[in-house]
Amino acid sequence: MKETVLSRKEKILQTALQLFANKGYLDTSTKEIAAKAEVSEALIFRHFGNKDALLVHIIKSGYRKVLLHHKGMMSYVSAKDFLKKMIQLPSKLVADEPLFWKLQERLSHHSFSRSQHEQFIKPVQPVLLRAFQELAYPEPELETQFLMLVIDMLWKREACGDIKNASELARLVEEKYGL
Repeated sequence: MKETVLSRKEKILQTALQLFANKGYLDTSTKEIAAKAEVSEALIFRHFGNKDALLVHIIKSGYRKVLLHHKGMMSYVSAKDFLKKMIQLPSKLVADEPLFWKLQERLSHHSFSRSQHEQFIKPVQPVLLRAFQELAYPEPELETQFLMLVIDMLWKREACGDIKNASELARLVEEKYGL
């Protein structure tokens, strides 16, 4: 019995993620999620309480998966190695969890989603600054800000399908930094 409940809960989560990412959160109803997941709408409410709580669960579990899968991304071997990892990170994130990142891009205006993303990316900035300082860049703060903007733009554009040449753009940025 417990396995069936868990599998239905997981089906709800996967269906909601797919619909929220493709149609948008506001344009997706719990009734539609229930129908596509082949469960009752009451089951969604029993597991999650409401649509907002379902979204929060999806976002939190999405970032947990990302952190578990990429826990070595913050390892600092050398300045150049770290810069290269950060430049390649957007493509890796989107390739691993395309629907999650598409949803995050769609929800960039949503306060909870934005705060979760800021929490996720916050530890990167001081390590980038350290890398640029070690490499003796004349303006390490500006380089850090620039690369953070590039990283942010790359994952957003790749997640929504606006960029088809992400690897070439990443290579261009790597060349800029002599990587």
